[in-house]
Amino acid sequence: MSQAPTSKVKLSLLALAWPIFVEQGLHVMTGTVDTFMVAHISDNAVAGLGVAHQIVVLAIILFNFVGIGASVSVTHSLGGGDPKGARSVATTAIAANFWIGAIISTTVFLLAKPLLQLMHLPPELMQYGLPFLTIMGGTLFLESINMAISAVLRAHGHTRESMFITLGQNILNAAGNAIFLFGLFGAPKLGVEGVALSTVISRIVALGALWILLKRQTGIRLEFLDLFRVSLPRLKPILHIGLPAAGENISWWLAFMTMTSFTALMGGNALVVQTYTMQILYVVIIFSISIALGTEIIIGHLIGAGEFEEAYRELMKNLRTSLFLASGAITLVAVLAPWLLGIFTTDTAVIAGGTLLLRMSLLLEPGRVINIVVINCLRATGDVKFPIMMGLLSMWGIWVPLAWFLGLHLGWGLPGVWIAMMCDEWFRGAIMYRRWRHRRWLPHAQKVRARVAASAAGL
Repeated sequence: MSQAPTSKVKLSLLALAWPIFVEQGLHVMTGTVDTFMVAHISDNAVAGLGVAHQIVVLAIILFNFVGIGASVSVTHSLGGGDPKGARSVATTAIAANFWIGAIISTTVFLLAKPLLQLMHLPPELMQYGLPFLTIMGGTLFLESINMAISAVLRAHGHTRESMFITLGQNILNAAGNAIFLFGLFGAPKLGVEGVALSTVISRIVALGALWILLKRQTGIRLEFLDLFRVSLPRLKPILHIGLPAAGENISWWLAFMTMTSFTALMGGNALVVQTYTMQILYVVIIFSISIALGTEIIIGHLIGAGEFEEAYRELMKNLRTSLFLASGAITLVAVLAPWLLGIFTTDTAVIAGGTLLLRMSLLLEPGRVINIVVINCLRATGDVKFPIMMGLLSMWGIWVPLAWFLGLHLGWGLPGVWIAMMCDEWFRGAIMYRRWRHRRWLPHAQKVRARVAASAAGL
């Protein structure tokens, strides 16, 4: 890569990151709007929906591993001057995610009740969690295709277009919620089933829009039969990146779900506090995610082009930006915590508990920021095994046992669980930062560059 293209890539961070931030915020807002509107039914409905939603999120993480691998592999090919290879990777990723989505959709649909029982959902909340998970489970394959197409668009730099589709999806989802929850325009009042149905309809519309956008912006003409064609040679680099990344993400969510099961043992009130608190915290986390994904795209291009030192500097600069943004966001949230929680509930005990957790998160979020940004950039260099090994060690050796010990055994409740989460995030953040600073990722980056160069040369 010449110097001119390298500079152009550097200057594109803001253009990449702000639409990602808005898009991620809209995704979070979907859950927040659902929670806010379901709160008009009851706090128990919110708690039941919150537990069921954790299973849906785990399924989405499983879908995401192909998207992660595809995005990084496409950026490598584009950076290395191999657009044909990038197109082949893209179509393979979309087809693979379709089949993964179909399998998981069927599994969740058939096993919805046992999964909720495994999460220790109280029997009185099953009437809310079960119908939501059953409807969502049968249609999760729609999201798997959407995520793969979105990942391909991001890798090509088309983050703004994807953002607008997500905006439209959110508006449609909120409108559907209002119609089915409150019986507008003569529609039946469907409760949590209506919330799930609104989500399904909005995902169908988004899929159609993404399918068209993929053709217009990247030239990739995706036909229906392409969903049945998976190129194994192109799938290999996708899985090399995506599987370890998915393992790390799945491990986090399994640990979080285990933590949620601990919370369920503390009672329905604790579940409500955790659900509202996490909905607000997700807004803070997207500051880090947007910078991380934007930086990952840039570093993927730089690694494909062999610009290793430029990639190193890019991460260091953008990590500082992410820390600044996330710290400012969590400080604002901590100050406004009682008011923010008051949007969802009038229960003073819930507001007090959530306020404490949000203010404890002033110490939690900086560690999480380092993890999100550095791990994404390690992935972009091809260094994917180390993060999952350290993740497994920390999550299951520190977070989960410490959450049980402090939260349940010592009786500290949710504050004890939050302290355990802090220890995990800061330990991993320090380890990942040290690995980047010492350039332990460089041999992996060199292998990626050699592979892309060979593919571009037709070898």
